[in-house]
Amino acid sequence: MPQYSASRFSVAPMLSRTDRHCRYFHRLLTKEAMLYTEMVTTTAIIHGKSDNLVYNEEEHPVALQLAGNNPSELAHCAKLAEQRGYDEINFNVGCPSNRLQSGMFGAWLMAHSVLVADCLKAMRDAVSIPVTIKTRIGIDHQDSYAFLCDFISTVSNRGECTIFTLHARKAWLYGFTPKANRDVPSLDYPRVYQLKQDFPYLSIAINGGVKTLAEAKQHLCYLDGVMMGREAYQNPAILARVDNELFGVQGAVKDRIAIIESLYTYIDRELSNGTCLSRITPHIRGLFQGWPGARQWRRCLSENVHKPGADVQVLKQALNWVR
Repeated sequence: MPQYSASRFSVAPMLSRTDRHCRYFHRLLTKEAMLYTEMVTTTAIIHGKSDNLVYNEEEHPVALQLAGNNPSELAHCAKLAEQRGYDEINFNVGCPSNRLQSGMFGAWLMAHSVLVADCLKAMRDAVSIPVTIKTRIGIDHQDSYAFLCDFISTVSNRGECTIFTLHARKAWLYGFTPKANRDVPSLDYPRVYQLKQDFPYLSIAINGGVKTLAEAKQHLCYLDGVMMGREAYQNPAILARVDNELFGVQGAVKDRIAIIESLYTYIDRELSNGTCLSRITPHIRGLFQGWPGARQWRRCLSENVHKPGADVQVLKQALNWVR
């Protein structure tokens, strides 16, 4: 059986989505795919009052996605993450949010390829784990293929970065919300395919608009990896087929009800540590999408997880609708 890198298929970092509870749940569905944290800024890690590097040991392989623009601060945070046991550091150069623009990082950095390269080189020099980048194919009116090639060349040569994930849309930094940026700029998959042809020595994965494993397989005919975002979150059952269909791992796909039942121990542990059930259940709501009783399953969760003393009995009650 071929041995594939975890980056062959990954679940995209998503703010307010891919927290540690989500990642624990996703890891029950796929043992092979790479999982990413939500984007974390260097400021939050260095000056934040809470522990922004916490994760569950069961999540491996797991990558920390960092945002920032100061090479020494990024190197410091990367080192902290390596010490905590993360498997990869991913540098965010693709998020178009206003908050990141005001801080001059995220997609804004695409206009400053030398700074991006210096940030990556600083992190690479500080750690022994892979340092990767997630970016766009352009920004605003800087969206030519020549601009993209110049950016990739600078980052890969000066920054010594060899692993890229390309969101196959440009980012509009002005006049569009981050939500609009997920849909309004047109997807340009052929541009990413061409990039792989012109930089064959780089590992290049694609992100943006991937909704099925059939589409993922098509992309893998041209590229090294596929990153799936909203579909993986909204319809997580798709992840249960990833190991078999994309990594060639033999074995039956786990039953969805069994997946929920295997969460009970984790939920009990988290509740005993002060976590509210309502922090965990949003990630599992879509598991039974398309099943008879799925609407009642979701409604039962929504109506009961916020009640005082809510525990695994809420899940057991909700499961009765989909058995």
